[in-house]
Amino acid sequence: MALKKIINAPETYTDDMLKGIYAAYPDEVKYVADDLRCYCTAKKKEGKVAIITGGGTGHLPLFLGYVGEGLLDGCGVGGVFQSPSAEQIFNVSQEVEAGAGILYLYGNYTGDIMNFDMAAEMCEFEDIETRSIVGADDVNSGEDVNIRRGVAGIFFMYKCAGAKAAQMGSLDEVLAAAQIAKDNTRTVGFALTPCIIPEVGHPNFTLGEDEMAMGMGIHGEPGIWNGPIKTAKEIAAESMDTILNDMPVAAGEEVCVLINGLGATSVEELYILSGEVADILKEKGIGIYRTFVGEYATSMEMAGASISICRMADQEMKDWIDMPVSTPFYCQK
Repeated sequence: MALKKIINAPETYTDDMLKGIYAAYPDEVKYVADDLRCYCTAKKKEGKVAIITGGGTGHLPLFLGYVGEGLLDGCGVGGVFQSPSAEQIFNVSQEVEAGAGILYLYGNYTGDIMNFDMAAEMCEFEDIETRSIVGADDVNSGEDVNIRRGVAGIFFMYKCAGAKAAQMGSLDEVLAAAQIAKDNTRTVGFALTPCIIPEVGHPNFTLGEDEMAMGMGIHGEPGIWNGPIKTAKEIAAESMDTILNDMPVAAGEEVCVLINGLGATSVEELYILSGEVADILKEKGIGIYRTFVGEYATSMEMAGASISICRMADQEMKDWIDMPVSTPFYCQK
């Protein structure tokens, strides 16, 4: 598979992308410290807890795509599949902190953890209070939730924490909202093709023409099996078994469903998958509170999808999910 992308040069891929975003949405987002990768909202609200995320390029709308009203306040942007630096995270922190402290909310990856922890120490020297929480929803990446990868299910953490912050909750209350979403969210993902990192220039893994990979990570991390491509019904059944065995949901309870495309899967296919998941939940007597279908956390041009289930803990959680939000990449009325 050759490198066929609309780019100038592989080494400028991330910065050229960011230039385009800032040019398109100057009233909504900006950068600070003369660093394009220090991505911030242009609509800072005094007295509100600031929420900062961060991660590598290649996953839009994750991570920076959720910076906006009702969601996040800033994002450290790394290169393709690379962590942002501690200095970039700190620069974003200084800009968006509005007097109520900062929640760092990001995926459970070693480089991100190290750099966010360093940024938190830098904030401490400036008397900026921080809390941290990582998304770890990928069931097939490990039995221990502490080592699981954070993937598309972090969307629900963004929604709940962002809503609580918009309601002017305290730093600890915003952290608690994120924790509730984390505790009640599970994801299973699967890939049909690899993707090409511009600076590498070749696929990040290989699959046969008739193969798929169950449990593949969004950076090409190995899954739990490679084998013949299954039907949407079969994929949904295996995924839901995995999720519900890990996080039992009783008949009569309600969940939100997120059907996420990884970058090169048609929306039509995602709705086929959504229908199969809905059938499984109906058969089990589990109610669907809301369904989200589309691209929420991609992996460049990888074909594949993920299924996330977020159990609704109470009415307050439903209210957080329902809160209107607006970013250049995602709006919900």
